[in-house]
Amino acid sequence: MKPFQPAKRRHLPTSPFAPPPAAPPAKEFAPEDQVTHDKYGLGRVLEVEPGRAVLVDFGTRKVRILAPYAKLFKL
Repeated sequence: MKPFQPAKRRHLPTSPFAPPPAAPPAKEFAPEDQVTHDKYGLGRVLEVEPGRAVLVDFGTRKVRILAPYAKLFKL
């Protein structure tokens, strides 16, 4: 007699239990890149700590923005 084996489950692409989609690639910044931030406006990257933070000069202030840089976009 064969041991009991459950049937294989179908994968439904619209299932609410599907694994989350892969994260988008990390943003790469370099010194002198021009960037914009939702709160601070236009700025220029001064320093980069790879994978950790960027220091941005927004004219009136310098701000260290931590990864994942949610509101920071390269122009």
